[in-house]
Amino acid sequence: MIDRHHDANDANDANDANDGVDQLTRSRMISFLSRRCSNTLCIAGALASLSILPAHAATPEQSVSELVQRFVTAQGTFDRATLEALTAENYIEISPIGEVDPRAKMLSFYVKHDDKPLPAITVDEIMPRVLGNTAIVLAKVSYVMTDGGQTRTAAVRSSFVARQQDGAWKLVSAQYTPIRPSAAPGK
Repeated sequence: MIDRHHDANDANDANDANDGVDQLTRSRMISFLSRRCSNTLCIAGALASLSILPAHAATPEQSVSELVQRFVTAQGTFDRATLEALTAENYIEISPIGEVDPRAKMLSFYVKHDDKPLPAITVDEIMPRVLGNTAIVLAKVSYVMTDGGQTRTAAVRSSFVARQQDGAWKLVSAQYTPIRPSAAPGK
């Protein structure tokens, strides 16, 4: 039988718990509800209601940081379809050698023509700034390339601009500035 002897404070506690669900773990919520319910039916109902609660939404800063990470990963694997999906139709970039590349030219670079190993690409030092429906993300992108048994490394400071449209973030531009290698000791 359902315990119907909740007082007004218990009802307020339940409402407070529902309002702040993103601040409580599911296990704490289950524990809270199980103390308020005395039978299996009530606990089952509580568990069912937890399954329809919205998950904690990512912040805009987290969303654009993830967008940049996905973009760089797609560059490293030459995943042209993902690059296309993550960039706006009017995407444009400034390459590390200063060339202005519209989206079509950028996408054409990511077609693998030979058996050379793909470069290892990592992104770190991600610094997002969100300004309404536009975001600027600064990051360091590092490359390790192997060619003819020789390994080369390079890094660029990258500026990405993203725009949110219809609830989705897409990159509209990128600019890459090479980072000068450290000088050898004694130079």
